[in-house]
Amino acid sequence: MNQTGRDAAGKNVLVVEDEIMIRLLLEDMLGDLGYNIAAAVGRVDDAVKVARTGEFDVAILDVNLNGQTVSPVAEILEARGLPFVFATGYGERGLPERFSNRPTLQKPFQQENLGRILTQAFENMPA
Repeated sequence: MNQTGRDAAGKNVLVVEDEIMIRLLLEDMLGDLGYNIAAAVGRVDDAVKVARTGEFDVAILDVNLNGQTVSPVAEILEARGLPFVFATGYGERGLPERFSNRPTLQKPFQQENLGRILTQAFENMPA
């Protein structure tokens, strides 16, 4: 098993993505990497509920959910001390300024990059 696989074993992921095909692709890639899907949602209000009370180890947040920013979700995760990464097709300039230092997954993404970015998210968390 590769390093990423060891890192992923048993870790639960919250996927926040409004495009169903991308969400399904992400779920498949995460499964291949050894992650479990804790929840997969496509709307900001649903994501806020899960972010507040959900049991997961890391989150992948689409920056733009049907025209709404995912910032409220990122703020909750930050307050809970949970790692997260952004997924965006807009590049880093599309990130909310407050979170510009967070790991970013460029769309369209590849499984190799997904594994690397998630590992980076865990490494960047304050102890």
